[in-house]
Amino acid sequence: MRLLIFGLGYSARRIAMLAAARGAIVTATTRDGRDGTLRFGDRDAVLPALAAATHVLSSVPPDGDTDPVLATYGDALRGKWLGYLSSTGVYGDTGGAWVDESAAIGGRRPARAAADRAWLALGARVFRLPGIYGPGRSALDRVRSGEAHRVGGSGVFSRIHVDDLAAGVVAGFDAPAGAYNLADGLPAPHDAVIEFAARLLGKEPPPVVPLGQLSPMARGFHAENRRVSSAKARRELGWSPCYPDYRAGLRAVSATSSPTAASPAPPAASSDQR
Repeated sequence: MRLLIFGLGYSARRIAMLAAARGAIVTATTRDGRDGTLRFGDRDAVLPALAAATHVLSSVPPDGDTDPVLATYGDALRGKWLGYLSSTGVYGDTGGAWVDESAAIGGRRPARAAADRAWLALGARVFRLPGIYGPGRSALDRVRSGEAHRVGGSGVFSRIHVDDLAAGVVAGFDAPAGAYNLADGLPAPHDAVIEFAARLLGKEPPPVVPLGQLSPMARGFHAENRRVSSAKARRELGWSPCYPDYRAGLRAVSATSSPTAASPAPPAASSDQR
């Protein structure tokens, strides 16, 4: 297997590490070609890597109304295993109801939904992801830094530990094309997660910041309310999260020696979203 990853960000690094551990030869791109990766816009370097790849994964979100990978390299993607990291935000607000892959998509994210549909039309495995957390990027880090806050009530959201995300994507290497939600089994309010993180650190819960004082983007996030079902991924990918809820996941993150202790290095050769 030769895996080319567009966008070597937080989640894609974990996927790269797991795929490499299972024998894949991994190449990836970043915007600027740092750390020995390929520069996304360097077609003379990327096109040969694409030609050699058996599997292609994109973690690059839309730029405005355009999917950069499809716009730049879409003509070279045919005949490959394709994967795309999308967002459960495409489902919009469900009023707290459970949602699965059969639901309509669009919501407040029309560009993301359009990219999701475009990758599906190419025969990709589209992994719809909720809030992603793990070492170096979790409620624990926000509480430690003093950046965390409560909102005094908000919707219920699903989450996924980055290692469970990576395992789900790698399981998708042998799966049929289609959309797959990857989420743990315990959707929860924002404040519950922050308060649990504070308890793990032996700290008082951070203050409540009224929704009206948050940025428009943050207010929009808290205005949505949905529970994401990953039953299809469990059934068709044979996937089950090691961290079935945020409590187990945050305990595991807390047990690491430092917030960045488990952060993986990039693969030898790799747009850096997610």
